[in-house]
This record gives sequence, structure tokens and C-alpha cells, in this order.
Amino acid sequence: MGNRITAPDAAAAATTATPAGPPPAGATVRRKPARRPRVTAGTARATGSSHAERVFLVQTAFAELGGSAHGPGEIAEFTGLDDSVVYRILQSGIYQRIFERVDRGLYRLRTSAAQLAFTALDHRLDGAASQMVLRELRMATDGGLAFLYMVAPFSGAQRQCVDMAVGDSDLAELGMTPRDVLSVTRSLRTGASGRTILAYLPQKVQQRVLAEPVPDQAGPGVYRDNDALSASLAEIRDLGHALGYEECMAGWNSCAAPIIWDGAIMGAVLLLKLKSVMPEAPDGVIEATKEAAAELSRHGAARPAADEV
Repeated sequence: MGNRITAPDAAAAATTATPAGPPPAGATVRRKPARRPRVTAGTARATGSSHAERVFLVQTAFAELGGSAHGPGEIAEFTGLDDSVVYRILQSGIYQRIFERVDRGLYRLRTSAAQLAFTALDHRLDGAASQMVLRELRMATDGGLAFLYMVAPFSGAQRQCVDMAVGDSDLAELGMTPRDVLSVTRSLRTGASGRTILAYLPQKVQQRVLAEPVPDQAGPGVYRDNDALSASLAEIRDLGHALGYEECMAGWNSCAAPIIWDGAIMGAVLLLKLKSVMPEAPDGVIEATKEAAAELSRHGAARPAADEV
């Protein structure tokens, strides 16, 4: 509910009708409760004026803090809530199967939180829609190889290829073995699509990925210096796309753009071409890749239910 706003004339009348000075003896004085200041931790966030808002703040803290488990004090500092409030929410959440205690004083989200996420993602994007977008990208780039990478749900900060439009090509023709698919192309620090996803993840997750070793099978163009890699992430956020030059395998260059649903990075569209054919990605390839990612972002965006329109 919004705050009631008094019109200037009405406010003036009220001021005139109520003389200044102390109230009459015996009169009841109603004082507005002092508003609690907003507390920020990292990014601005409201402390929550209702129990429901406070519960949501605690849930969000687990996602934004990163790591496997957190204590009430850490969550309280991050959200700006009182320690006692956080503790009561965590205890209640244990019985509601939202949180679980993993050690003395440490809690984490239960896997039921993942079930909520699966429900939220259900029906966002079907295979027919992604295949159509990837085929159109392939046609727009004169036979480029188009891939759809999404954040891997069960393997930490990694990616997974879930769809592709490659014509008659196969992994052997690309010079890539199944082992490469499970190692090189899953890392978020290698390849245009990996760095594109990494660029939009929380800083704590980025630091964890930067601490990982470069896959042994990575291509000659892979970023090995973490400072250069971090700089590339900032550039990706500024430009809205990434260019890769023999990062995952020798002889292949790439372009990638992010897929974002409801403000969260979900994956990336990748366009791959031989270095001999595409030594530098032309503007047409970049724009086609960004448009394909934008189209898949629109497919996954939340829409109001039919009865809410």
C-alpha cells in the first residue's frame, strides 16, 4: 500500500486548524514510529518491513553470498536484519524444508530450493524455439556453427551445451572429442560463451572460477592471465558480446552473447567459424549473434498469466 499524500491545501488547512504548542493536558498524543534506516551490504537492499520480506531477504542472501553454508551473524550483516530475526527465520525454515543445518551455527538451502527453480524455469524455452533461433543464426552467418550453452545446474559454476545447429558437422570434424566437451567447453574461464556467462555472475562466483586451473586441452588463445581475463569480463558487460580467438580449440574463432531471464544470466549463444574463414568477427556476425541471444532472452522472460492480463 502506498503512503497517503496530503494535498497542499489540505495540509495548510490542517496546520491552521491545529495550533502550535503542547497538547492540552490529558490529551492522547499519537506518535509515528521511527522508521528504521535502510541498510546496505554490497548493493542497496531494503531491510524489509514485513515478515515475508525478511524471509525473502534471508533466502536471497544464500544465493548472493555464495559458498556452501552461512551463519546467522553473516546473513544478518549482509541483509541488515537483526541476528535474532535471522535465527528465527532459519529455525522456521528448517521445519518448512527450506533450510538445513549442516554444522553448528551453519545453514544452507535445501534441495527443495532447486525444485522451486525448476518449476520457475519449466516451459520457459522449448527445443523447437531454440532450434529455430539457432538455425536462423547459422543462415545469417553463412553456415556458422551455432550452439546454445546454459548454466549447468548440478556442477557448480560451469556451462553445458543443450542445443546446436551445425548442419552435417560433427564433433570429429570440429577436432573435438567427447572428453573435450566434458572438460574444456564446460569451464567458464575458456571460450567466448564461457566468459560471457561468467561476466554476468556474482563477483564471488567469478573469483572462484578464476581460481580454477585452465583446462589442459584449451586452445592457444585461452586467457591464462587472470587480470586479462577479468578485464575481458568488464568489456563483455560493456559491449554485450564476447569474441574468442582459438580459446577452446586451435583453428576456430567465435562470438557469443548472453541470454538473460528476469535479470539473471542463464546462458549464451555461441557462433563458431574456422579461423581461416573468420580471422576477425565482422559486424554482421556480431549483430546476428546478439539478436539470437536477445530472441532467446525474450522467450525466457517471465510473462503474466492469462488471467492477469
